[in-house]
Amino acid sequence: MKPNSIIIHHSLTEDGRTVSWDAIRWYHVHTNGWTAIGYQLGIELIGNTYEILMGRMLDQVGAHCKEGGMNNCSIGICVVGNFDKAPVPSAQLDKLIELTRSLMRIFKIPVENVKRHSDYAPYKSCPGTQFQWGQFIGRLQ
Repeated sequence: MKPNSIIIHHSLTEDGRTVSWDAIRWYHVHTNGWTAIGYQLGIELIGNTYEILMGRMLDQVGAHCKEGGMNNCSIGICVVGNFDKAPVPSAQLDKLIELTRSLMRIFKIPVENVKRHSDYAPYKSCPGTQFQWGQFIGRLQ
């Protein structure tokens, strides 16, 4: 897979100081019946630091956005937290910007191809109604 887009998600779960990434992986594998976690990457608070976590390999097709066939051409990043309830913490948003910029450089993805999950699945709020999308996109440019 050669990605031409990046899709941003939220987990809809509260982020804490313990690893939720394994719980998401377990749900995707055991409940959804997928072979692995659906996202290629995630950002989660571990201890006192936001960490970038690997899900699927970057060259593997994801299971994060079936709409529009986007699993086949995009990298899915899950920001752990429920951003329908609160905005993304600034340190987590900084880490997401750092990661997204890096992926944009590596794969030559233009900012216009950085999308919300809800751009393809309008019945979802993903990455959350309180996600600071305008600020995020503005800082990518």
